[in-house]
Amino acid sequence: MRNASGLSPLNPSDQPPGSERDQISQNIDAVYDFYLRENQKISPSQRILERISHLVGKPAFLGVILLFVVLWILANTLLQRLGWPEFDKPPFFWLQGIVGLGALLAATTVLTKQNRFDKLAEQRAHLDLKVTLLTEQKVAKLIDLLEELRRDLPNVKNRQDSNAASMQQPINPDRVLAALDEGGKADEHVDFADVDAARSE
Repeated sequence: MRNASGLSPLNPSDQPPGSERDQISQNIDAVYDFYLRENQKISPSQRILERISHLVGKPAFLGVILLFVVLWILANTLLQRLGWPEFDKPPFFWLQGIVGLGALLAATTVLTKQNRFDKLAEQRAHLDLKVTLLTEQKVAKLIDLLEELRRDLPNVKNRQDSNAASMQQPINPDRVLAALDEGGKADEHVDFADVDAARSE
């Protein structure tokens, strides 16, 4: 059985412990609040444009356009055969103008919606970068603690591990971004030795 959100509820036996469940709920609430705040920032005109773009993006809209063009041409052809004056003689300049104006409005509407989605994607990318850097710092700290524990345990042989020593140092974000930038300008190949060198700064 699914709830209103379309997700199947967890069985009581499958639910995580209390603290973990609270943390999951907090994360879900944080994401929900983020999208709620972003949704509240949308102006009424933006909402109207996005509803129009939603209709324009449906396959049925293409059928409506084709039907309109066919009926327009048939109507003018029928009027010509009946000897009545056509409202748009071939090559149908009025039809071309209407279709061109509609295409311009549709493109502008879609671009307006896409700009808002691009802004949301940029915010998510910044959040992902912050979380990734924080995770990397935590991992470096855990490696440092494990290495310290290994040195302190009398029954564990103490040895020099250059890889562990390198990973103990957190990455310098500025050096990583510089290495990525230089790699993209050269031949789109990133020298990850520069990323390892960024740990030491």
